Amino acid sequence: MERIAESIMLSWGIKRMLLAFAAGALAVLALPPFNFFAVLFISFPVLVWLLDGASGSAERGLLGRMRPAFATGWWFGFGYFVAGLWWLGNALLVDANGFAWALPLAVLGLPAILALFYGVAAAVAWLLWSDGIGRIAALGAAFGLIEWARSFVLTGFPWNAIGYAAMPAPLMMQSVELVGIFGMSALTVFVFSAPALVGTKRGAVAGILAALVLFSAHVGYGWFALNRLDRTEVAPSGATIRIVQPDIDQSAKWDTAERERIFSRLLAFSAVPPREGEIRPTHIIWPETALPFLLTENPGALSRIADMLQVGQTLVTGAVRFEDGAGGTRQRFYNSIYVIDDEGQIIGAADKMHLVPFGEYLPFEAMLRRFGLTPVAETFGGFSAADRRGMLTLPGGLGAVPLICYEAIFPDLSRVPEGRASLLLNLTNDAWYGMTPGPYQHLRQAQLRAVETRLPLIRAANNGISAVVDAGGRIIGSLPLGEAGVFDVVLPSRSDQFLLIRIRQFNFGLIIAIMVVMAIFARKSKKQRFD
Repeated sequence: MERIAESIMLSWGIKRMLLAFAAGALAVLALPPFNFFAVLFISFPVLVWLLDGASGSAERGLLGRMRPAFATGWWFGFGYFVAGLWWLGNALLVDANGFAWALPLAVLGLPAILALFYGVAAAVAWLLWSDGIGRIAALGAAFGLIEWARSFVLTGFPWNAIGYAAMPAPLMMQSVELVGIFGMSALTVFVFSAPALVGTKRGAVAGILAALVLFSAHVGYGWFALNRLDRTEVAPSGATIRIVQPDIDQSAKWDTAERERIFSRLLAFSAVPPREGEIRPTHIIWPETALPFLLTENPGALSRIADMLQVGQTLVTGAVRFEDGAGGTRQRFYNSIYVIDDEGQIIGAADKMHLVPFGEYLPFEAMLRRFGLTPVAETFGGFSAADRRGMLTLPGGLGAVPLICYEAIFPDLSRVPEGRASLLLNLTNDAWYGMTPGPYQHLRQAQLRAVETRLPLIRAANNGISAVVDAGGRIIGSLPLGEAGVFDVVLPSRSDQFLLIRIRQFNFGLIIAIMVVMAIFARKSKKQRFD
């Protein structure tokens, strides 16, 4: 291994770039749908060895010396995000005539921008670089902080944070309750970088031992937490949930000629009798923007919904909500959730707060529209964001935290705004991305929100993957990607064993502080040895 490490450290030019790119791309195999997390034991040691050899000329000043480390991290990140997000280009092919020109921007441009974060992480870690365990602590701290920054810089896009790669199954998801996804990202980099110490000898015993202890604690806590959940007696929710997955092709979704067929399909699936011996569903869930029209333009729709619902049943559906302009202001459209009772009355609503840039709205809209740019979801001229976040109250005394589409990837948005909720409600439409890894990655990130909050997750997706997830992140009912149908599940109960988000934030800060102290101590020790 020493010879491999030396060869990688001494690589230069195109070979160095390709090694970093390949190491980042390989790491994607740890993510859904592959879940082969062991590849990280290759990707991160390669990154460490590349950074060992990343030293700039002292004559160029601090930034000049940091440049090779930044470039190494950028190429690693570019490989990771190209291999992990290429499927975003599929959304542009739904309306290829209007958006195919932007395909390179989605497949290469966005990864190039996101790779800047990993470039900064590598450069910051290099400032505290040493030749032992301290350097993997520096790398872990830098990645933890940069993944946290990805959650809010430029509106935030923390998709596929490194920590998700270490959580392929519920047994390995429970630690996120303690440290959050950003803490898991720091620990993931530390643990999976440890084999690099074998290739350079110094600190190998301590580093490998620390990694083994952390990995064992990770798995051990998973076993403990799941057993604790199973032993804890909680009052049953009393609700039976029906998820409707209509599998509507995205190109047909807003076709006026298809409206009646789509609406009738949703009503027919919702009215399917339960299987013999099973309880009639109390709550029927349709996916994001399931209604193929504005309710205000189709006054008979609510009556048809009321006719479909039986006494005591409730429909929860994604829809576009229209708000007429007042006092000269422009009309507004919201990506919303409606709660409709068995009399066809709207008894609750929630609007999406965190919109997708360039998908649901245009940043710097006035300027960019002059250049002919429009949001990808341009059907209604772009959406407006909700002013505030609140819970939905569903019949049966259920408090639901609404997470529309990719809001589920933001841990802060799943916090309960008013008291303790009963469930997380994620309505989404991943049909934009076809039969690609995207929907699998999206589901995994939503699963982790259930573990963090210890709330069950109800997820309705247009073409999949719809699922009901318990408070331990275990899927207890689902429909696969690309399949139309329904399934009924008794709503799992929430757990009263949960940590407040501020405790996770404190633990994350503590992990970063410990790693930084380790890195500083190792850096000083190295200087003393060479002075």
